[in-house]
Amino acid sequence: MSATRGFAMPRLPQERQAGHGAAEEWNEEAPEPPLPAAATIDLGAERKSSNVDEVLDTLDSELVGLAPVKARVREIASLLLLDRVRHRFGLSSTRPNLHMSFTGSPGTGKTTVAMRMAELLHRLGYLDRGHLVVATRDDLVGQYIGHTAPKTKEVLKRAMGGVLFIDEAYYLYRAENERDYGQEAIEILLQVMENQRDDLVVILAGYEDRMDTFFNSNPGMSSRIAHHLEFPDYELDELTAIARLMVEQENYRFSPASEAAFRDYLESRMRQPRFANARSVRNALERARLRQARRLFDGEARTCGKQELMTFEPDDFLGQPQR
Repeated sequence: MSATRGFAMPRLPQERQAGHGAAEEWNEEAPEPPLPAAATIDLGAERKSSNVDEVLDTLDSELVGLAPVKARVREIASLLLLDRVRHRFGLSSTRPNLHMSFTGSPGTGKTTVAMRMAELLHRLGYLDRGHLVVATRDDLVGQYIGHTAPKTKEVLKRAMGGVLFIDEAYYLYRAENERDYGQEAIEILLQVMENQRDDLVVILAGYEDRMDTFFNSNPGMSSRIAHHLEFPDYELDELTAIARLMVEQENYRFSPASEAAFRDYLESRMRQPRFANARSVRNALERARLRQARRLFDGEARTCGKQELMTFEPDDFLGQPQR
């Protein structure tokens, strides 16, 4: 028996069978008659009423750089807004495929964009709940026969009405092991991505080269992905701007000399293995807080004021470990 047979998720009210209240619910949710052909719609007002700009502005403030990614998100928002307008004129079209692939190194903002995408799709009426469920292979694949299907179905059940973000999705497929249970999870995902895409958006994420290999090995999965977004590594100036935002959010600040020391550290760290962009910036700032605390308590001064408590100095960044 196929691993995907018999798998079904709750359907929307209008899809219920006759005799279970379908007629009443359909009448309550019946669409308004189409606008006349000569009518016009204020696109600015339509956009304002959707509140999508609030989400887009939040994305701009949360993430430094990533101009191509933000532009693609805005394009998707514009498409969905325009589809709503077309629907009001009675212009029917197929529902857009919204499954996506996010490729890039760790710490480049993929999870943050996925979170805002879920919120955006909810505000535009394409997702009922608009929440984000993050999963990895360990959440989906079992360790013995009969274990994978229940695990995968449980994750999908939690994600229905929102976005399922599968990080390092290529680990689902292990070509070297024909008996690996990951293929069972992939088959279930493929069925749901095709048959219930009105209820769920799936985002697959990971390194670009490994995702390419994954898609080449799984053409069925590749054909279900409509949007491919590439997240480039951050430049030094962008990482410095990210650090300023993080420092400000935690009520700290750089002294001029300490920011220069931090940039020197970043410039060196960017050339090292396992550099994780914004994650590495956050880790460095956490270590700086430890060093600042030790510096203040071990120093000769017996008192300190608000400015000293808030300010990083060069010694807080010198000699940082390469992590």
